[in-house]
Amino acid sequence: MAPTISDQVRRAAPAVDSVVSEYCAGYMNHVERTITSADLQTEITFVRDLLLNAGASAKAVSTLCESLLSTLLPMQEEASKQTNSGSKKLEQALVIGAQRDGISSVGLFGTPVDLDAVGGRKVDSKVDKKKLEKAERKIQAKLEKRAMKFVEYEASKLIATQTPEDYDKFFMEVNPLLLGGAAQGKSKDIKIENFDLYVGAGQRILSDTTLTLAYGHRYGLIGQNGIGKSTLLRALSRRELAVPKHITILHVEQEVSGDDTPALQSVLDADVWRKHLLKDQEKITAQLAELDQRIQELDDDEEAQRTLEVERSELDSTLTEIFGKLSEMESDKAESRAASILAGLGFSQSQQSNPTNSFSGGWRMRLALARALFCKPDLLLLDEPSNMLDVPSITYLSNYLQGYPSTVLVVSHDRAFLNEVATDIIHQHSERLDYYKNSNFDMFYSTREERRKNQKREYESQMAYRKHLQTFIDKFRYNAAKSSEAQSRIKKLEKLPILEPPEEDQTLTFRFPEVEKLSPPIIQLENVTFAYNATSRTILKKVDMSVQMDSRIALVGANGSGKTTLLKVLIGQAEPTGGMVQRNARLRIGYFAQHHIDALDLNLSAVGWMAKMWPGKSEEEYRRHLGAFGITGTLGIQKMQLLSGGQKSRVAFACLGLTNPHILVLDEPSNHLDTAGLDALAEAINKFEGGILMVSHDVTLISRTAQQLWVCDDGNVEHFRGSIEDYKRDILAKADAAGVVQQH
Repeated sequence: MAPTISDQVRRAAPAVDSVVSEYCAGYMNHVERTITSADLQTEITFVRDLLLNAGASAKAVSTLCESLLSTLLPMQEEASKQTNSGSKKLEQALVIGAQRDGISSVGLFGTPVDLDAVGGRKVDSKVDKKKLEKAERKIQAKLEKRAMKFVEYEASKLIATQTPEDYDKFFMEVNPLLLGGAAQGKSKDIKIENFDLYVGAGQRILSDTTLTLAYGHRYGLIGQNGIGKSTLLRALSRRELAVPKHITILHVEQEVSGDDTPALQSVLDADVWRKHLLKDQEKITAQLAELDQRIQELDDDEEAQRTLEVERSELDSTLTEIFGKLSEMESDKAESRAASILAGLGFSQSQQSNPTNSFSGGWRMRLALARALFCKPDLLLLDEPSNMLDVPSITYLSNYLQGYPSTVLVVSHDRAFLNEVATDIIHQHSERLDYYKNSNFDMFYSTREERRKNQKREYESQMAYRKHLQTFIDKFRYNAAKSSEAQSRIKKLEKLPILEPPEEDQTLTFRFPEVEKLSPPIIQLENVTFAYNATSRTILKKVDMSVQMDSRIALVGANGSGKTTLLKVLIGQAEPTGGMVQRNARLRIGYFAQHHIDALDLNLSAVGWMAKMWPGKSEEEYRRHLGAFGITGTLGIQKMQLLSGGQKSRVAFACLGLTNPHILVLDEPSNHLDTAGLDALAEAINKFEGGILMVSHDVTLISRTAQQLWVCDDGNVEHFRGSIEDYKRDILAKADAAGVVQQH
């Protein structure tokens, strides 16, 4: 039996993502069904480009295109002959009718036809012109929608823009000024029905999907890396999906760009409409003062005075409108509200006056959140907000969001954060969205597991029943005495609903190499002090701590408190300015840097990078080693720039293993990893026989792996006697004692 068109497509691209190959197969199947109207060359070229962009072999795709053309072209010619035969008869009838009835306006095939003049007498047209125009508009909209499907979504520039002007322009386009009760009485629930969402060269991430967000709920959007969660947020933030215009949106996905603007002013400037109204107020006030001066100078020219008085009256009226708008948005309370939000996110009064370029990345991310919260959007979109935040910052943020009055949609793999913040979970997978109402992450996980078990039982039960029916049919199909019973079972089999096997969870396994034992001491710090130079502040003050082969230490503290500096002193990348560091002479340390991706040559494959940095093994050995960290198949031999953030992290972990380390020093290892990756990392850490020193903001990872908690605060490093949850409670207690009051 010859392979079908869709089978040919699948066989030509076995290594391509199944989402892409299945889409191409379905697309060509549709072309085959609509062969008479298809532009074969254009349609085949579209599928060719899509497969090549997805990583298919150029030779295999070229062979496929030739095969498709040779198969479909004769089919099209044959179908055209049959269609033309019928069309000629219809055309002849139209021509005869035209000659007889004097047709002269536009007809079905573009020929002039006058529907009002038939046989020399006036006849009312049965064509409803309004309905016809409406149908044409629908067709045009569908064509435009199809053209837009394959446009790659740009990243939102809402928070981290290149210039303030870009931010202002985008803000005002996305969030038009609605005052005077324009949005009152309108529902702020969001329901976008039956939409498809694509990214890049036609890769579909959502198909015939409905997004429902109830106002005031906080949704955790979860799913595997690369499934399209960030793309969905960007499409919402740019109103590429039909969010009602009266609903304001803010998207936080990157840190604030640093400049000389004070932190407090940066938050105030985030409300662009207020900023522009204040500028207009200042400008018009200056113009009015100038006009008053000119009117006084022209006291002997009444006509010129009257002209200026009219101009003054118009400006005065505009200024009154501006006052009204500023009053409605409570502009006079803005500064105290901005200061309160900054205080709630950990900014001291002195820090609020510091320029934004004086803050580290984590503090700028916190500033981006403050800007968004100050604007009080109806829909707040957060993309991995905990990636650049420390444990105190995440604690502040989760506590704040629990009282946030509007809708929140947050992408996060931080289980503890979602458990505290989320009221509902949305699971994105298989081009659809599944809703788990009134659920945090733990509730979602247990509910989904129960659903999956029920689906599996139902599927297995139906498969067993199908097998039972099929066995009877095969045995008695041609038995005259049993033929009626066989036919009855055939009908039963046909009526059974088609069930899909339940999705199996993605499982990853990380495996660090076995460790040879070393005698203590392994790493010992005694009275260590560090400063970058004699005039800079002291970052580490008289630190005493040790790391042994059985250590499981988590280092926590605010961004900028010296955690990364301490790691660099430990591993020898920085020399202490005081005190002593002792290391075992045979010690090998595996260091996972916070910005590990910057160290990779993304133009090389993972195998090529390993061969360059750690030569001496065969390609097969490198690929086998990468496989221990979930980099399997063609992932190891394609350019790393094509890998997702989580896949690049896995490559970095695999590189650690090549050094056969005794101690793993991990700086923010959870960044970019999805839930499966985090589970694999936690299990690998627990199985690793050497020592672990880890800086992390992921509360779940810390609670699953750490046996000791050390807190870095203002240069001091002290052992915290308690769990990570005790530490979080301590943070909130100190904030309450300091009188930090959150105002939403």
